[in-house]
Amino acid sequence: MPRRTVLVGALGAAALAATAAPASASSRPLRVLIATNEPWGTYHVSPLLAEAAARGVRLTQLVPDRSRIAPDDPVPVATPDTAPRADLLVVTGAGDWPLECAARFRHLPLAASSLAYLGPDEAPGAKRLRPRLRTVTSSSDAEARSFASYLGTRRRVHVVGSPQTDDLPRRAPESGLVLVVTSVTHPDGTGGAAPGTELLLASAARLKDAGKHVLVGLHPREDPELWRQYEISAVPTLQASARAEAAIGIPGTVFPLIAAVGTPLVGCTDPALEVPGYLLSVCSSTITDAADAAGAVSGAHLPDASVLADAVGPVGGSAARLLEAWRRTPGVH
Repeated sequence: MPRRTVLVGALGAAALAATAAPASASSRPLRVLIATNEPWGTYHVSPLLAEAAARGVRLTQLVPDRSRIAPDDPVPVATPDTAPRADLLVVTGAGDWPLECAARFRHLPLAASSLAYLGPDEAPGAKRLRPRLRTVTSSSDAEARSFASYLGTRRRVHVVGSPQTDDLPRRAPESGLVLVVTSVTHPDGTGGAAPGTELLLASAARLKDAGKHVLVGLHPREDPELWRQYEISAVPTLQASARAEAAIGIPGTVFPLIAAVGTPLVGCTDPALEVPGYLLSVCSSTITDAADAAGAVSGAHLPDASVLADAVGPVGGSAARLLEAWRRTPGVH
């Protein structure tokens, strides 16, 4: 099915209308500090850089230090002590680092934006952010419900779409190719890990034995050594998904985006794995036994259009809508 047919049919006229009329850029410069639950995880901010540059918006990610920042990382970073003057602080969650930054920059208006999935249970530190929140954004209606629950707030969540969908690849599936979508096996100072890697590794082996070509899309913090026996994608996972007949992995932020490309998904779940229901809703099926991997992949299909629209949100112009929502935050000068 052509990519446009998938998106028009699944995401609906409302989403495409939002794409056709992105928010207008402002001539007033906007200076934004961003603190993420993964203190050095600049990969959540990088999809915003091009639109920010086009709009004259200055983004700076706050990090504890530069020890885990690659010399060629395109995302501007600063420690709280070296941070430039700013108009707004954006937190992407209520983890230790965003809470520390919010306490440090009490004079700034505060926005919360979901740039990666978070569980629906209220975060212990959310109560420290709620009184200051002036804008809350999320990528989709489904993610908005989960993010509001995480923050323990009933205020409006602005649905802006995911910046990663602003340039969706055109799907061209290759016969027999399955994309394995990894998570993070070992936690580190940047962030935690997700259970299920052993199941996913065993599933990849079963798929290879069944004659499938396994292409691995690595999470930015995953250990590539675990997957060296397979082809590791040289391009980001979302882009790689356009080559696959189906994808299998530990459900994460990229799952709804892969479904938006038109590639069906199978989820590998673990009893210790806690993810929002909307990430599971885009899966054709979920497995807990590697013996089921080949059959689940062979029968994989996309979810209903309403489920896809709810999980993905508006496609196209999302970075512009997000930056505009930040610019319109009450108190931003």
